[in-house]
Amino acid sequence: MATNLELKASLASIKGAREQAAALGGVSKGTLLQRDTYFRVPRGRLKLRECVGSGSELIYYERDEVAPERWSHYVKEPVGNPEGLWRVLEKALGVRAVVDKKRDLYLYKNARIHIDEVAGLGTFIEFEVQGNDPAASMSLMKELRECFGVRTESVIRASYGEMMEEASAKSGKPSR
Repeated sequence: MATNLELKASLASIKGAREQAAALGGVSKGTLLQRDTYFRVPRGRLKLRECVGSGSELIYYERDEVAPERWSHYVKEPVGNPEGLWRVLEKALGVRAVVDKKRDLYLYKNARIHIDEVAGLGTFIEFEVQGNDPAASMSLMKELRECFGVRTESVIRASYGEMMEEASAKSGKPSR
């Protein structure tokens, strides 16, 4: 399984985050329109990501939800027929939540900076630092947190799927 260090936080200004990513030297890779369907699994998380214009992939991951910065262990596989796979997984496992988002993607050093507008949830910033050196990964994460002014109280430890599931439970409306 591949590993990265992740952090997600609520975001007050998308425009400000875009400007900060550019000022930092982040390379814009454009805006992605994504739909993540989270399926019920006994451990970890399994989601089918459908991305308009750039294909689909099945992603399984496990991570510790205790610290603000979390190590995520994941495996991804491209999917040629997302509609067919969705039908099979929905029947076999059941759907937990569906998350639609617009994601601005920036690359900086060995990090991915995601500036997300998530339907029904709000705006967020997410950092994913790739690498096998924990000290270097933590150092880059610290740099990103400081650069974007991410305070500990704005950090979110749940996945978008869990957040959507919780919002649906509170509203009484299904997430799909």
